[in-house]
Amino acid sequence: MSGKIGPSRRAILKVGLASAATVASPAVLRLSAEAQSGPIKIGMPLALTGALGSVGQQQKRGAELWAKLQNAKGGLLGRPIELLIEDTAGNPANCVRKAQEMVERHNCRLFTGITLSSEALAVVPKLAEWDSIFISSDNGDGRLTAESFVPNFFRANISGPMGTRAVSLYLRQGKMQKFYALGLDYAWGHNSVQVFENEVKKAKREFIGKVFAPTGTKDYSTYITKIRQSGADAVFLVMQGDDNNAFLSQSRQYRLPEKVKLLTEIVDLASIRAVGDASLGLIGSSRYSFTYDHPLNNEFVELWKKEHNTVPDTFEGEQWQCMKVFDAGITKAGGIEADKLRPALEDITIESAKGKVFMRKCDHQGVQQGFMVEVVKKPGFDTPIPQVIATFPGEATTPKCNTMTFED
Repeated sequence: MSGKIGPSRRAILKVGLASAATVASPAVLRLSAEAQSGPIKIGMPLALTGALGSVGQQQKRGAELWAKLQNAKGGLLGRPIELLIEDTAGNPANCVRKAQEMVERHNCRLFTGITLSSEALAVVPKLAEWDSIFISSDNGDGRLTAESFVPNFFRANISGPMGTRAVSLYLRQGKMQKFYALGLDYAWGHNSVQVFENEVKKAKREFIGKVFAPTGTKDYSTYITKIRQSGADAVFLVMQGDDNNAFLSQSRQYRLPEKVKLLTEIVDLASIRAVGDASLGLIGSSRYSFTYDHPLNNEFVELWKKEHNTVPDTFEGEQWQCMKVFDAGITKAGGIEADKLRPALEDITIESAKGKVFMRKCDHQGVQQGFMVEVVKKPGFDTPIPQVIATFPGEATTPKCNTMTFED
C-alpha cells in the first residue's frame, strides 16, 4: 500500500525488528509523558501467516486505510496515528508476548485486530496489568462478552453468537428441519456450533450432530461423508481462511450441495474468490458486506476502490468500523488513558459502514444489525459476490447482557 501511516513505515513495523528479550514489568504500567502527548500508538498483533493469515491481512489493510486518511486530516487530538503491526501466526502465546513487548518497549496501550479468539482469550486477562484498552474487530467467541469479560475489553464487531443468531432467525422462515454442523476445532468453532445447536432446538427443529476439524486440515472427505450420511437438510459451517476454502472446493467435487444445503456463519469475498463457482448458493450471515446499500458504506466502498482498485472484504469492513469506534471514543475522552477512554466508550453510538453501532455499557458488546447474504453471480463482477437478502435488528441478534443466550 502506498503512503505513510504515522511517523514512518519503519516506525510502524519496528516491533518486528525488536529484540526478543523479555523486559520485566510492574503489576500496572502507567503511560509515560511521551505516550500522553506523542503519536497515538495502536498495537495490532495479527495472524498475518498461517491458516487464518488472509483474515489478519484484511484487518491490517482496514486499519491502514483508516490511519492514512486520519493522518491526512491531522491525526486524532492533533496527534498522528502509529500502527504497530506484528505477525503472531495465530499462536496465543506469541500474541501475548508480542502485545506485552508493544506495551513495555513502545508504551502502546491500545490494541485491536487480534485475529483468533483463542489469542484474544489469552490477552484479555493482561489488560488491567497493562493499563490498556482492546477493541475487537473480529473475535467471535461469545465468552469474551460473557464469562471471560473484562472491563478493558470492547467488541465492535458482530460476535459468533450474533452471526449464528442471524442464521437461525432466517431459518425460521424456511422449511428445513434437520441440521448438522461442522466447526473449526478451537474456541470460536465450538462456541458458535453450540449456540447454533441451542437455537435449532429452541425452534423445534432437529439437530442431528456436529463434528470439529483441526485448523489446517487439508482433506475434508471424511467430514463430507459424515454430512452426506447424516440425513440433514443443511449443514452449518463455522470455518474461515484456508480451511473454509478447502471444504467448499471439496464439497463441490463430491457434489455435497446437491444433497445438503450449505449454511455458514461468515461469508467473505476472500473465500469466494478462492473457490469461485464452488461458493454459489452459499447462504450465511455476513459481518460486513460491500453490497449493503447505506450512504456511509457506499462512501467507504468508493474510498476503498480508489485505494485498492477493488471492493472491501468482510474483515476490512469490520476493521474500518472498529477504527471508527476508536476515533469516537478517543475524541470523546480527550485522551487515550484507560480510565478516561473506558467510560467514554461505554454507551457510545456511531454511524458507520454497517449503519448504527451502539456500544452496550453492561458487557461492551457493539449492538448492530445482522445481515444474511447469498452468494450469486452479478453482471460487472468477475467472481460471485455476497448479495444481502435479509437484515435483522441488533436488538434481535445481540445476546442478553453478559451471556450467549437470547430472549426467545
